[in-house]
Parts: sequence; structure tokens; C-alpha cells
Amino acid sequence: MTDAKLCWLDIREAGAATAAVLEEAVHQKIDGIVAADPAVFAGLPPTVRKVLLFEDGAATVPADLGEADVVIVPGPRDARAELEAAHPDVQFGRYVEIVDADTLEDACLAARLEAWSVLDFRDPTKIPLEIVIAAASGAPGSIVTTAADTEEAEILYGVLEHGSDGVLMRGRTVGDATALRTAATAHGGEISLVELEVTATTHIGMGERACVDTTTHFRKDEGILVGSHSKGMVLCVSETHPLPYMPTRPFRVNAGALHSYTVGQNGRTHYLSELHAGSSVLAVDVDGRTRPVSVGRVKIETRPLISIDAVAPSGQTVNLILQDDWHVRVLGPGASVLNSTELKPGDRILGHLPTADRHVGYPINEFCLEK
Repeated sequence: MTDAKLCWLDIREAGAATAAVLEEAVHQKIDGIVAADPAVFAGLPPTVRKVLLFEDGAATVPADLGEADVVIVPGPRDARAELEAAHPDVQFGRYVEIVDADTLEDACLAARLEAWSVLDFRDPTKIPLEIVIAAASGAPGSIVTTAADTEEAEILYGVLEHGSDGVLMRGRTVGDATALRTAATAHGGEISLVELEVTATTHIGMGERACVDTTTHFRKDEGILVGSHSKGMVLCVSETHPLPYMPTRPFRVNAGALHSYTVGQNGRTHYLSELHAGSSVLAVDVDGRTRPVSVGRVKIETRPLISIDAVAPSGQTVNLILQDDWHVRVLGPGASVLNSTELKPGDRILGHLPTADRHVGYPINEFCLEK
């Protein structure tokens, strides 16, 4: 298996929209176009993998493969030996429809031996895919799994944390390529972090703060980004690290005052006060690696608050208001864990500086003054 998250768009049912769907797919940098007619590949750039898929077997493959890079057919390798001999410059892979234990074993075998395995699971459970992924651990080939829609695609990309190497989804209309690319990028990425220098801390009295309880365990070097302003946030650590008076709660981030921003998927910001069960926020580690995590609960309670001011190397100022308590912490360089009430001018903490202003959470290029 590979680390890449591939997007294959199947245009066999695009009909009159084929040209527009292809144009969008190229714009979205879709990795592979799947078709049954090699003629549709004409004019596509070399950066797009051109895949011919024939579920009915090798006998239906045309003699002229055109510009095809990959041909996928069902059945064992010896059933396509003549095809491979006739087309030495084309890669071949196996299509497997999984409906029972025997075909699941075929899928495991394909995933271990084939350069490309296109798997079509007919039952809604994802346990068979988990079995295939485990069976193919360490194998050099790629598993591409069919998805009915983008909601299923997101799930397939995340199965067993590693997910399928790629997803094959039907592209019937304009918008499908963009939706598939969005699903592929929803499972991790990177965000730029900077070192901020604390300039002041102020005890500001009572207010409401939000604890964000997620449905996942955070790592010790991981938290969520929170800030009073949309253009400057601080990396708040989860309650993963031991505390003297209470058990650890590695699913929780004591995040900040309810007015604060945090970052969700696709760079959209949310107020802590508007998060709820089922929302998604971005977990971020000290190296800037991200993953979306689901919110299970948000606890908003009245507590004493502390305001932390900091400045970036660029001179941009950042503010974060937290619960005024020693056990509420932020992350610093080298994954150092810093108690908020012990922060003092000159201390270094990690933060993020989004470049765009916001309108209902979405980035927008407009004038916006926050202070």
C-alpha cells in the first residue's frame, strides 16, 4: 500500500457532460480518469492517469488501447497474459467484486500481488475493506475502492486510519470532481505554525469558556488552534498530559472563551460557541500536521478567565482568552507543555497566522479590522 490518497473519476456515465466533467477533473488535479473507451483520453495532460476498466473481463478489451496507462480487468493474472504481452508499456490490474468470503479472499490476494486493485464492495459494511488493508500491509501495490458518493469516499479514505490508497467514484456532472478532491484532502494535511512571544497576561474576571470533547484520542503533541481573532491563533493542548488532581481526558481540549475562533476542515473557522455534537474541528500537532476530528460534546461553563497576548516575528499580535487555571495548557516549541497561568513575557508558544479575513467562517479577501 502507498501513502498517497488517489482520486479516480469514472466518467463512463457522464454522457453529454463528459467534456465539462473532464475539464473540471483536470483543474482539480484528479489523479485518474476511468473510462471504457480510450478515445476520451485524447487531449488529457500526462499528469492524469488514464485508466480503462472492464468489469466483464479481458475479452472485452479493445485491441487499440490508445493513450491508456492502466487497464483493469477481473480474473487472475494468467487470464490476461496475452493482453500484457501485447501491451508491454501498459500497467494491468485486477477488478474484484466482493460479495462473500471467497471473493474477499480474492481481493486480499489481489491487494498483495497486483500493482492496481480496484475493489467493489457490494455490502455497506467496511469490515471487509479493513481485512483487505490489513492483508496488504507492506505490499507495494495500490488499492482503489469504489464509492457511491463523497460521503462514502471520506469514510473509505479513513478506514483503519490508513484508508484505501484511492477512491473510484462516478463523475456524472460538474461538481463531482471537486467533491471527490475535497473528500480526499479531508483526511489530513499540513498547516504552517510560527513561534509567538508572549507579551502580557491579564486576569480579566469571570466569563464562559468552552471545553471541546472529541470522539478521538489526541496525541501528546497535538491540540486545536484557538484565538480571539481570525488572523492569529494559539495551539491549545489536549488534556492528555497527567494532572495532579484529576484523571487525564485525552479526548478533551479546554479551548478558551466561547467567542474564540477555531479551525475546521478546508480552513473554515468556527466560534467555539457554535460547535456541537457532530461538528468537525482540525487537530494540529507541533509539526503542523493536521487531521479532522469529530466533536462529541461541547461544555460551556462560567469560569475565571485569563487573557494572553503574544506577538509573531512579523509583528502581528495574537490574543487568546483561556480559563484562568493552572491545568489549562498550551503547546510551545519542541512540544513543550506550558501552563497558562505561569506564562510570562518572553515565553514562546506555538500559533498559526491565517492570511485571509473571514465572512461567516470562510476566507475572503476584504478589509476587516479585529482588535
